Amino acid sequence: MTGLPATVIVASNRAAAGVYDDTTGPLIVDALQGLGFVVAAPVVCPDGEPVGEAIAAAVAAGARVVLTTGGTGLTPTDRTPEATRPLLDREVPGVAEAIRAAGVAKGVPTAALSRGVAGIAGQTLVVNLPGSRGGVKDALAVLEPVLVHAVEQIVGSDH
Repeated sequence: MTGLPATVIVASNRAAAGVYDDTTGPLIVDALQGLGFVVAAPVVCPDGEPVGEAIAAAVAAGARVVLTTGGTGLTPTDRTPEATRPLLDREVPGVAEAIRAAGVAKGVPTAALSRGVAGIAGQTLVVNLPGSRGGVKDALAVLEPVLVHAVEQIVGSDH
């Protein structure tokens, strides 16, 4: 399975304001391309409602995977899970749990503080990844062996 569209959304108030360049989005784009997905440059937006709008736009445009990065922590501006959850038809809690567990297992106790969610919106798998490069790498290690299979299952392919 190759050539399916995917979207990467970076939730970062500072990157969206041009304070610094995002470095997590390109990591995710490269990983998705390595799995055969067609991915454009990351969409960088402020956290909160703009993230929900970007997810909804990607789903409407036919993305089969939407991976977000950032906005999953405990600060008052971390609102990605709240922007994501109302768009989901069904949650896939094992994915988010596995991402948190992978970080903790690598000796990063703060990985347990990530509030990212995962689920299905229409025919799209949506997963919130942490905002740090290390958190993204850990999350991608969890996703890479299951992502293609998950996307196939959403549309009812045989297992």
